[in-house]
Amino acid sequence: MAGLLAGFVKGEAEVTLRAPPPLEKPLNVVPAEGGVALMDGDKLIAEAAPTEFEVDAPVAPSWEEAVAAAARGKAKRRNEQYNMCFVCGLDRGPGDGLCIFPGALHKGETTMAATWAPDATIAHPDGIVPPEFVWAALDCPSGFPYIQPDGVVVLGRFAVKRQAAVRRDERYVLLGWRTDIEGRRMNSASVLYTADGALCAVARATWIKIEGETP
Repeated sequence: MAGLLAGFVKGEAEVTLRAPPPLEKPLNVVPAEGGVALMDGDKLIAEAAPTEFEVDAPVAPSWEEAVAAAARGKAKRRNEQYNMCFVCGLDRGPGDGLCIFPGALHKGETTMAATWAPDATIAHPDGIVPPEFVWAALDCPSGFPYIQPDGVVVLGRFAVKRQAAVRRDERYVLLGWRTDIEGRRMNSASVLYTADGALCAVARATWIKIEGETP
């Protein structure tokens, strides 16, 4: 949803989520101060506005390191709240989700890595993956550094900067890590690389802890 709303903003955008979006229901995008707003009748669901930001992206892990991290993530998943997530849900499969399964890059660390191989079900006929799916792919890797077995975190704010086209049937590596914590607000960043380490997109995120203890 954030990526779709960002498409109504020229250039780089930041989306702030104000309420859970209702599913399978038409919503309205209307002009708002500095950008656009997503409305469910009179209820504000989200806002999008232009932004500028930088992410100090680390060197990409290798494809093999990301494969190993994803395997650890799938084996150690304990929070079933996310099993139907379109991006990271274990109960989703090819053609039904993005199959991105973040796991610890190294044992005991909160930096997460995952792999992604977008297929024809989400690509344009020319092979280019639409921006909204790139936004989605960067979403969960930015949240998993904070996800714990006994609690739920929800996305509060998200911004993405795309730097290169993403194509179907290519292999990609994702990385997500914590940046800082401000009370219940937990900030993070995520990066999308090609399998050989070229930078495709970066994101910054704010997640909100709604139950359990703050990490």
